[in-house]
Order: sequence, then structure tokens, then C-alpha cells
Amino acid sequence: MGSALEALGVPADVHDGYGLALVSVWIGLVVWCDGDRYWWRTGWDSRRKRAIYACHSVLEPERAARRVAFRYVDLRRSHPLHQPSSAATTGTVGAAR
Repeated sequence: MGSALEALGVPADVHDGYGLALVSVWIGLVVWCDGDRYWWRTGWDSRRKRAIYACHSVLEPERAARRVAFRYVDLRRSHPLHQPSSAATTGTVGAAR
């Protein structure tokens, strides 16, 4: 899936261990793979107080990557990376005068 995400322009880090592959995509978006299927969190059911997950067969990594890419775009819109203020980048925060 990592190369399929890369082909879509979605950066990801792939990690393995304990019989699972983990693909870290964005804040709140990790894709797990057990060799049979991919699954990732897509939301929260407040009534049942539990996470909602999507899953997809490993037989279609490009299609699964497209679904993850849609989630990635949604999360980037709702959780953009923090941009440091100009004071933080120039080192003037808390500087003595």
C-alpha cells in the first residue's frame, strides 16, 4: 500500500512488527494490515462511544489506497499542521530585552 499511496501523492511511513504492517499517513490516520485486509479509523460513533473503521482486501492495494487518500484529504482539511509564528521561527519568543 505504501507505493500505491506514494503514486497518489500521499506521504506515508511503513512499519512492521508483531505480524502487522502499520502505515502512518497523517494525524489520526494509521492503516493496519494483517496480510488479508487493510483497516483504518474513519470516525467516531458518539452514541455507541466507539470508533468506526473501514476495511479493504489486500488483493486491491490501489483501490484501498484511493480510499485512504480520500480520508487523508478530509483529515488534512480538518487538522492542518500547525504553522509556527514568525516569533517562534526567529527565536524572539521570551527573549530578554
